[in-house]
Parts: sequence; structure tokens; C-alpha cells
Amino acid sequence: MNPARMDWTMLAFGAGLAYLVFTIAMFAGHFWLIDANGHVLANDFIDVYAAGNMAAAGHAAQAYDWSAHRAAEVAAAGHNFDGYYGWHYPPPFLFIAVALSALPYLASFVFWIAATLPLYAWAIAKIAQRRAAVLWALAFPAVLLNIYVGQNGFVTAALIGFMLLTLEEQPIVSGVLLGLLTYKPQFGAVIPFALIAAGHWRALASATVTAFALIALSIAAFGTDAWLAFFHSIPHTADMILARGHAGWNKLQTVYGFLRASGASDSSAWIVQIAVTLLMIAGNVFMWRSDMPFALKAASLAVSTLLATPYAYIYDFPLLAIAIAFLYRQHAFETHETAVLLAAAALIASFPWASAPVGLAASLLVASVVSRRGRKLRSFPGDVALQSA
Repeated sequence: MNPARMDWTMLAFGAGLAYLVFTIAMFAGHFWLIDANGHVLANDFIDVYAAGNMAAAGHAAQAYDWSAHRAAEVAAAGHNFDGYYGWHYPPPFLFIAVALSALPYLASFVFWIAATLPLYAWAIAKIAQRRAAVLWALAFPAVLLNIYVGQNGFVTAALIGFMLLTLEEQPIVSGVLLGLLTYKPQFGAVIPFALIAAGHWRALASATVTAFALIALSIAAFGTDAWLAFFHSIPHTADMILARGHAGWNKLQTVYGFLRASGASDSSAWIVQIAVTLLMIAGNVFMWRSDMPFALKAASLAVSTLLATPYAYIYDFPLLAIAIAFLYRQHAFETHETAVLLAAAALIASFPWASAPVGLAASLLVASVVSRRGRKLRSFPGDVALQSA
């Protein structure tokens, strides 16, 4: 084995081991899962658990009522706490929430991480075509941030990763995975346009059927009231999270969030964000209509998905590792690319201490690698070294 590659694998193993030690230390120090009094420490996962309890009790629509949902969170935690963790997902995700609520809270939290982290790591290994990439996946800083709050970034990354992996040879499966991604509708701005540009009609048809099937199943399980409540909650959620920055501008890892944190008005930030979204759509339409390597197209689509949305948090950034894995699949990183990608990872690692949208900066760094490779291929289309390795 190449000694340099062995060094990177050992470095990734060391980082993953450090995350494990840190997590154990946080638990032992009562900063994760339970406090010194044995009480549940409320974080993002509690909104899923509370919504699941409400839906299981036949009150799915009330999960979109902030006051009722917060009361359910307090009941799940067993004590009052500061803040509120909102339920903003469409009703099909309630199936997952109900299943998770069947377990005691702490067991459910651990099960969720244990079930979803391997899916993400498996996707990275399959994309990179190296078993050692599992260690690289676990070493990515967004992993620890997801584990800490019990979020769904691993699911999002795995769905997009496997959707892209199966797109060419198993378009029906790819479409099903894309349909399942509708639980995160804010990530749907660019993907359909890229697939249309490349003529992946079977995948698009499969995704459409899957999405409608999920709607029908959720109506059968939770009633039309849940959907009406979801649509009714969207303006309020957008006003609180985006227009008013209820969760803090520094937490929005997007162009919109960066501009609002910099003092821009809501309308100005929207204008720029929409312009960036249109740029991502146009760029991917051009790339996906071209004869560039599929791995580069996939990397472009993954990172563009993060850049195109106004609503992305740091826990969504395992998706950035998907983009990096596809870049590696195309061909091994050059020295300067390694430096840029390590800088992107370091920015994500700095999130707990940063007061700026470091995830946005990391996305832009990865996008710069994608763009540079694309420009080189247009300039030297016959260079085999730039193609898939």
C-alpha cells in the first residue's frame, strides 16, 4: 500500500478515535444525553421524539403547533428547559418519529445514531471505492456534530450518495431514494434540473411515484389535518427561522444566513440567495448535459445542493463528505486539493467556536475544487489523468 495513503488512513482512524473518546468524556461529564441529576439534556433529537409521541397518540397535526409541541418535548424530557426545538418536517417523516418514540428516549437517541451513521459511512466507502474510506467518513468533523445533537445529516447524506451511485445502472432505485429525500424539501432546488438535463426520466418518474406514495400513506396514517397543519406552519417557520433568525444567524450555514449575519436585510439576502440558487441550477444543467465524468457531476450536484438552499445547518454537512468522496472517485487528490479539502474540514470543526457560517465557507472551498477540475477538463478534454481513476 502507498505509505502516504496509509498515513491518511491512520490519521482518519486517530480522528475517529478522538471523537469516540470525546463523546464518552462528554457523557461522563454530564454534557451529553443526561445531566448530573440524571435528567435528559434536551437537544435537536427531542423534537423528533416528541412529534413521534404526538402522532402515535393520534395528534399528528399538533406537532406543527409550537406551544403544543414544546409541551410534548417537556413531557419527553421529564423537566422544563430553555428554548424550543421545532418540528418542521413534512408528515411522511412522522413514520420515523413514531418508530423512534416506541423506545425510551435515551435508547431511541442511541439507536438513531447507531442505525444511521453506518449508512453514511457505507455510502462514502462505496463512492470512494475503498474500504478505508469508512474511516475517512467517520473522521469528517460533521459526524461528531450530528452525534452530539442526534440529527438526521447521516440520512440525508446516505440518500443523496446512494441516489447518485445507483442513478446510471438502477434508475428506479435511485428515484425511490430521491423520493425519500422529500423529507428535506429545501434540498430539492437543483437535483431535478440536473436529472432533467441528463435525461434521467426513469429516475424522475420513480421519484415522483415515491413522493406521491409517501403523501398517500401519510394521509392514511395521520389524516389530512397533518398536511394542512404542515402547510399552515411554513410561513410561521420561515418568519421565525429565516426572517427573524430565531435560532441565530451564525447557525444558518448558507448565503442567506451569511448576509443576514452581516447586517443585510431579509429582502437583500433573498435576492442574493436566489441568484446563487439560479447559478447552481445553471451550472449543473451545463455540467450534466456535458460529457464530463459522472463522478465530477455527482460531486458538483452534492455541493451545489448545500449552496442552493437558504436553510441548512451544520448537521447537514455530512453531505459535503459525499461531494469529497465523489471527487476522490474521479481521481486522487492533488497536493493543493488536499490542502483545500483539509481547510474545509477544519472550518466545519471550528463551528462550536465560530460566530460565522463556516459551513458555507467549507462548501465554497469544495465547490472551488469541483470548478477547477471542470475548467481543466474543458481545457484538456483528452487528458486521461483528469478522467475517472
